[in-house]
Amino acid sequence: MTSSTKSLLSFLNRTSRPNDVFTVEDFTDEHLMLRQTVRKFVERDAFPVLRLIEQKQFEETKKLMLKAGELGLIAADISEEDGGLGLGKVSAAIIAEEMAKSRSFNITFSGQTGIGALPIALFGTKEQKARYLPKLLTGEQIAAYALTEPSAGTDALGIKTSAVLSPCGKYYILNGEKQWITNSGFADIFIVYAKVDRKHFTAFIVEADREGLSTGPEENKMGLDGSSTRSLILDQVHVPAENVIGEIGRGHIIAFNVLNFGRHKIALSSLGTAKRAMELAIDYGKTRQQFNKPLTSFNLIREKIADMAVQTLAVESVVYRTAGELEEAFSEPYDSIAKLVARFAVHCSINKVLATEAVWKIVDEALQIHGGYGYMREYEIEQLYRDVRINRIFEGTNEINRILIAGHIVKEYEPAIEEENNLNGPFGEEMQKITMARNIFKELIESARSNKSDMNEEQELAAAIADMVIGLYAMDSLLARAQKAEADQRIKIAAKIYVHETLQHFIRLSLYLKNYIGIGQQTIQKAQQVVANSHDDYVGLKRQMAEIVIP
Repeated sequence: MTSSTKSLLSFLNRTSRPNDVFTVEDFTDEHLMLRQTVRKFVERDAFPVLRLIEQKQFEETKKLMLKAGELGLIAADISEEDGGLGLGKVSAAIIAEEMAKSRSFNITFSGQTGIGALPIALFGTKEQKARYLPKLLTGEQIAAYALTEPSAGTDALGIKTSAVLSPCGKYYILNGEKQWITNSGFADIFIVYAKVDRKHFTAFIVEADREGLSTGPEENKMGLDGSSTRSLILDQVHVPAENVIGEIGRGHIIAFNVLNFGRHKIALSSLGTAKRAMELAIDYGKTRQQFNKPLTSFNLIREKIADMAVQTLAVESVVYRTAGELEEAFSEPYDSIAKLVARFAVHCSINKVLATEAVWKIVDEALQIHGGYGYMREYEIEQLYRDVRINRIFEGTNEINRILIAGHIVKEYEPAIEEENNLNGPFGEEMQKITMARNIFKELIESARSNKSDMNEEQELAAAIADMVIGLYAMDSLLARAQKAEADQRIKIAAKIYVHETLQHFIRLSLYLKNYIGIGQQTIQKAQQVVANSHDDYVGLKRQMAEIVIP
């Protein structure tokens, strides 16, 4: 394992120092100005036309993309050398979070800025970048990413789309069908994956006006009504040989690394949607009267809102920590973009699983607070409920992401727990609890390595390992943030609640696996004792949180 990989996984062994973790409290004035710019764009430009976009009036989508391009929002994450603004990964994260509130339009936007433009920006030749990036970054042209096929979803390498070099050697002839392609109804270029000679997985830039390229009708989806989703048909499509991205047979390097960025962006979008759902729940709860009192005066409703706040703060801590780590990594010299991005594969999967499952719970509870009105189409929360369900499927299902996390950690983890030495500080109990969580995790990994190390086969075990990795990263991130922002009661309360409830989850997983994998009873009992000896009143803490977040 490289020293940089060890550093990225250090949260598994010790609690991070506050200054080593990037948080939203570290935003610069430029970050805050950018956030305000995106918020104004969403409120002034996107919100007024969302209903039209959701009726599939895609001309409005194209106009919005041009406006986003004028503001530099599409180019923010692209290096200056390639014609972008080079604002860094934290700025890109801010844009992704705030743009989430534009609902279906965000799918078009994120498809463009992420999986649409990044294959060219990161892996394209100088000529490809010069030809395609300028119009993509201004929004004049729209990109789509064509990987999924009817028989190859999560198993991306199982695609059947073929590419054969023409006798003259100037073209590749592509045949096949892609499924569920975002932006396909109005895309100008497609990033298409095909197998050269039916065996070499390769990426191509394919222009939409190529003869033989066509799209199917719009899919009738559960949600995201304002995004274009169609199949892509390739029938003897001639693609110039110079439109190969990267090397023949190395398309998986592009696909998987771009998907890592996509997973982080989905996590950020989920955070933005979670905040919007919480805002809707509070606004509705303050105006809706029951028994001559607003809903937000009832303690069960307040508990739901407190739980939303805790989950949101945990996700926010994780996604911006990862953004900060990405920005730091990209600011240093590196030999290979693929190797650099691959270092963050586990973190991007952690972000994706944590955030998409949190937003699902938050939107569900927000709809519950709306009662019967939340089930009605005219209420925004109903739209969000349908929209967010896809997030646990996008960019690799959460089940696959859990197996990816577990497989990597079982190989790379070095079991050396460092005891917490700050047990008398304001977060002494939390330090003790996270140490207990690490002890449980260490014992689980050691037992897995001894007995059941194939995570593709031992999927129940893989899911438990992944949940513990996710939990440790989230606890560590939130604790470091709470120590940094000591004066912020929200974060302090969130850290106490989140660490306590996450250790309880570890204990439940341990009891479930005890007789299967062999976690020691003594380790479980020690953790249970730490939970039982807690001095905090968690009902009271949640009431305090509700008091803070409900204005």
